[in-house]
Order: sequence, then C-alpha cells, then structure tokens
Amino acid sequence: MGKGKKKAATVETNGKLANGGAAHDKSVKFQPSTAGKSNGEGDYLKPSGRGMKSSPSLATLNRLDREKVVLWRRPFVTLWYFLMEILCLGYELLVSLANHKLLVSLASVLVGGLVVGYNLPGPHQQFVQQSEDLLLWYAYWIGLGVLSSVGFGSGLHTFVLYLAPFIAKVTMAAVDCDYKEEEITLWTIWAFVWKVTLMWGFGTAIGELPPYFMARTARLSGEEPDDEEYKEFLADLRGDHKNEEVTFFTKCKQMVERTVVKVGFFGIMLFASIPNPLFDLAGITCGHFLVPFHIFFGATFLGKAVFKAQLQAVGVILLFNGNHIETLVEKLGLIPTVGASLQRVIGGFIANQKARLHHGRVDESSNILGMVMSGVVSLMIIWFLLSIVNSLAQSYHKRMCDRRNAQIAKSK
Repeated sequence: MGKGKKKAATVETNGKLANGGAAHDKSVKFQPSTAGKSNGEGDYLKPSGRGMKSSPSLATLNRLDREKVVLWRRPFVTLWYFLMEILCLGYELLVSLANHKLLVSLASVLVGGLVVGYNLPGPHQQFVQQSEDLLLWYAYWIGLGVLSSVGFGSGLHTFVLYLAPFIAKVTMAAVDCDYKEEEITLWTIWAFVWKVTLMWGFGTAIGELPPYFMARTARLSGEEPDDEEYKEFLADLRGDHKNEEVTFFTKCKQMVERTVVKVGFFGIMLFASIPNPLFDLAGITCGHFLVPFHIFFGATFLGKAVFKAQLQAVGVILLFNGNHIETLVEKLGLIPTVGASLQRVIGGFIANQKARLHHGRVDESSNILGMVMSGVVSLMIIWFLLSIVNSLAQSYHKRMCDRRNAQIAKSK
C-alpha cells in the first residue's frame, strides 16, 4: 500500500504492444475515421495554403442579421420594429421642437394667423381659395417628384405613371378641341404644362438629398453608415477592387465619380440632366467630398427640373401631338406574331382616352391595357410602401445595435 500502482501506457509500435517504460522507437499511426470517408491519408488534412480566415466583426454580424428584418422573412418582428422606429422618430421630433422654442413660437403665431385669415369671411376669400388650389396642386406634383427619386433607386416611377399621362391628356385635348381662335403649337401646349413639370422636377431634386446628407454626415462623424452603395464607394476609393475584373457598370460608376469630383457644378448638372440610375453616386460623392449644399442642390435642380423634366415633357407632347401616335400604332402591326395584338390593345387604349376626354365616363370593362396599367400601378405602390416599412424596421434594428455597442464601450 506504500506506493501506488503505475499503469503502463501503451501505444501501437509496428503492430506490437510495448510498455510505456520500454525504450523502443515509437511510431504513431492515425487510423481512418469510421464515421465518414477517409481522405486517403488518414484523418490528417494538409494545409490549404490560403491562410486563416478572419472571423466576421460584430458590425458585420449585425448587418447580416439586419438584412433579414424584412416582412417576408420576419413579419412580426419587422412590424414591431417599424412601430418602435415611428415612436422613436416622433419622440426625437418632440425633443427637437422643445430645443427650438423661439422658432416654434414664431411658427405657431404664423400658422394661427393663416388659420384665422382662412376662416374669416370677406372679399379676400376668393384669393385664399385660388391660392389654396394652386398650392395643393403644386404640392401634389412636388410630392410625386420626391417619391420618384427618394430611396436609393427604389423610388416610384411617377413620371411614367402620373406626369407623362397628364401631359398626354393635355396634348390630346388641345389637338382634338381644335381651337379656331389660335393655332395649337408645341409651345402652346408646353406653356400649359411647364410649371407642373418644373414642380415635379423640383421634387426629384429634393429626393436626391438623402444620399448627399448620409455621405456628408458619415464623413464628418467618422462613422460608416449601413449602406451598401456607400461602402462600395469607400472600397473603390481605397482600391480594394483593383485586382477584380472591371465590368461596364463599374466603369460607368467610376466615370460618374471622376466627373463629379473634377468638373464640379457643371458635372453634377450634366448627370442630373441625363436619365440614369447612377445619380445616387453623384450625391454620395458630393457628400463624401464635402461639396457645399448650394452647389450640389443648385446643379441638381437645374439638371432635373429645368433641363431633363422639360425635355421629357416636350418628347411626350411630340409623341401625342398630331398623327404621330396613330402612325406609331400602325407601325406596331409590322411586328411579327404579336404586332396585331399590340396594335389592337394600344389602339383601343388611346381611343378610350380620347373618348374619356370628350364624354367624361367610358366603359372600362373592355380596356385591357388600362386594367393592366392600373394593376401595375397598384403593385408598384404596394412595393414602395413595403420598402418603407422594411427600411424603418431596419433603422430601429441599427438603433438597438448602436445602443448596445455604446453600453459595451461604456462598461469597459
């Protein structure tokens, strides 16, 4: 009982068992795994030579989780986050108003005076009514312009859905009414719609401000926002994609960035005047390089409202003026296989619109194209509203992550 017993450790040595104390050359043999397939060399895996993969950062994990906060993947969580973000934004608005008491007081006095003047009877009511109708009319088109360009490319295409049909109806009405007193020309019709087109273009210029302010705030604060386009823009600046194959789309993006930086005001105005999906990059570039607001917004307004929108309006007028649209419908019949069907559907739609202009109400049951267009418009509006819900829900997710990171940093 004085000494404890020692257990001899054994290893496999050339097929024989040897005590752990024996002085023999020992060779250890790895046996193939019985649970899975062998790689031919036992369970030992050779190094791949690709180095070690770094673990994703906490910010990356949060971003990946945030991308799952959408209605079709986490409907209840997304709706809850959406409501919480609405409450947070409302609270921030109240705090901001409380911090600007003088401005709020002056605005309250002004609004109170307008309300009293609006409800007070008198000879000024005719002017009030005209001003109200005009303001609501222009505010409607400004709002449609904002919806067209806001949201980093996910906006509602309100030119095709609203402005172009309005200009087309005005053009067809002017042509079909056939005024005897004056000749109806292109400029006569344009003079009627240019203000509406200008307001719509002004709204599109306002909708381009979020990318600008996002990039500007990120540059001044030093924080990287949770936006893929901005992250890709920073990666291009660092030269992270030098060894990758350059696509045509990437070349276009680089051209936009270089032109905006080198040319400045006129470069911004040029790209704002051309219908393109890359103008968000111009706003990001201007914000990142701290281009003054009046230069960016002034160039954007001139390009979008004065040049692009007016040229688009002239194009719609030319298309629907005279016999151009009838000629186009006739040419559709030359398309093989589907030409006759397109000619019948589009021709019926145009005839329906002309009948609406002359008689007010028409039978919509046979208007297939009109029904399809109404369905497309409804789907686009629904998709736009869903994207707003998802965006606000993801904003609340980011708000929670930032709050958690701040608590962790404070506890260290």
